[in-house]
Amino acid sequence: PALNVADCDYNVTEIIGYIKDSSRLGVKLLVFPELSITGYSCGDLIFQNTLLASTLAGLYRIIKASRSVDTVIIVGLPLVNNNRLYNCAAVIYSGTLLGVVPKSVIPNYIEFIEKRYFDEAPEKNGTITIDGAEYPFGTKLLFKCRNMPEFCIGVEICEDIWHPIPPSTYHAAAGATIIANLSASNEIIEKSEYRRLLIKSQSGKTNSGYVFANASDSESTTDLVFSSHNIIAENGTILTQTPLFDQNLLVSEIDVDKLCCERRRIAPFSNIRTEGYQTVYFDMTVTDTQLTRAIPKNPFVPDRISERDKRCVDILTIQSAGLAKRIKHTGCKKSIIGVSGGLDSCLALIVTTMAHKKLGIPVSDIVAISMPCFGTTERTKSNAQALCEELGVEFMTVDITESVKSHFNDIGQSATDFDTTFENAQARERTQVLMDIANKTGGIVIGTGDLSELALGFATYNGDQMSMYAVNSGVPKTIIRHIVKYYATLSDNENLKNILYDIVDTPISPELLPPDGDTIAQQTEDIVGPYELHDFFIYYMLRYGFSPAKIYYLALCTHTEYDDKTILKWQRLCYQRFFASQFKRSAMPDGPKVGSVALSPRGDLRMPSDACAEIWLKEIDNL
Repeated sequence: PALNVADCDYNVTEIIGYIKDSSRLGVKLLVFPELSITGYSCGDLIFQNTLLASTLAGLYRIIKASRSVDTVIIVGLPLVNNNRLYNCAAVIYSGTLLGVVPKSVIPNYIEFIEKRYFDEAPEKNGTITIDGAEYPFGTKLLFKCRNMPEFCIGVEICEDIWHPIPPSTYHAAAGATIIANLSASNEIIEKSEYRRLLIKSQSGKTNSGYVFANASDSESTTDLVFSSHNIIAENGTILTQTPLFDQNLLVSEIDVDKLCCERRRIAPFSNIRTEGYQTVYFDMTVTDTQLTRAIPKNPFVPDRISERDKRCVDILTIQSAGLAKRIKHTGCKKSIIGVSGGLDSCLALIVTTMAHKKLGIPVSDIVAISMPCFGTTERTKSNAQALCEELGVEFMTVDITESVKSHFNDIGQSATDFDTTFENAQARERTQVLMDIANKTGGIVIGTGDLSELALGFATYNGDQMSMYAVNSGVPKTIIRHIVKYYATLSDNENLKNILYDIVDTPISPELLPPDGDTIAQQTEDIVGPYELHDFFIYYMLRYGFSPAKIYYLALCTHTEYDDKTILKWQRLCYQRFFASQFKRSAMPDGPKVGSVALSPRGDLRMPSDACAEIWLKEIDNL
């Protein structure tokens, strides 16, 4: 807020105005800058009894104003305790002073001379007496909501975060999910970027939400200028920040449930000692929140083109490096890959060519095999061949139609009964062809199935589920199209570009059922649902352990093109297939992890194959 230096009445009036404005927005935690009641730049006026008395009067006014709002309010002010002056944060809720946190690290260098005025915080918690009443006082205070225990606040003040081991590290270890920082960080060239990186890093290291409230340009400009650079961060991501010299209220939401899930998953604070912490509880009504922050619609795919392109480069690099190591280790002579003219085999083939180039071995040692059968269309078959020709790899066609028919005769399967056996027999025959050609040529079979298919179990066990190295097993379906398209943009070969673009535009299909003319009869997303929804469900289920109800709520907020019944339909199917298909993932081949979600039974997902989905499905059914 705007302020007049040393004019507590004016400053408190401004603060109360912000309290009322934020309450109308549904704000539950409101953080003001360091020494916000007096102004940070009072200098030696801070010693004046008149100013200190006016500060206390202002604090009482704010406490009284807090009765009419459902907001935790944290304001900065100087306070005397045991005849020592401290730079403090007062934590207020519903007409009550919950506690006072003094500043730990007192800067005394270059432009800062705070040791002239303030004592460092005591090592242990104690109490402070204000108007005859005692309140908790100390740096080891946490403020926790009884109604939502995940909402737990720790407080530090300005310089505290610049210390090599900030108090917020201990606050988070003791249970704080939100760190409030009341700051007066002056502006000089490039300091704002350093400040941003500092807060981003600390929120990431502590798996916390970080709320940084900075002093405004209303402070004295005798020697310094302040800029209102306010920041809200969450777990290493800047959610929002104000432009420099902008005094508008900065508002966002912090997902404390996500932070708690993340901490349980990685247990970051196991060796940090937190003796002496005291928890102060408050009761706050839990209400629905209207989200204003951006929730990624496609969490595996960055929205910004520059970030998306970098993601594509990183994935291709990781995939090809993993495969190169496997080829080198096995000493294989050939890389064998089945090509269908679809996205997954296209990406796997690109990765294989990159691995060969990385190792300095000819791409002609890659044997790409097209295995047409009942459902193969001319479009995909011709694209597969043209792609191989443009990439310079060896291309073979092995028509498996007669082999599959012979197998049907062996097992008594009708060639007109388009059941699961009809489909899976083709997938298994293709795998047999690949494996035997690999044996014959001294090669290894490169798997093409992706993470999304593995999550849904949309792969034939001991068919396309099996390979000797599965390069796509860590790559979600929603980003594969972008990777292939990005690779096309890098090429100077117009023919290759056109082929890749056509593959990107081809409907996703296993092509196991006879086509209608040359029209693909079997589209995967008609069977299992939209991959953009499934990748959304999978990301929040596996990355953060969110409940189906929360994922459904987030899907309603982001995937507005689907109605609630459609989202629930595919969400239920996602959970059903995910649990039922773990046995396929338990036997999945090696493959590189490329992102924060992975399904390897040797790494990220140690899940029993016979785990029951009932409680998750019941929750979906009750939505």
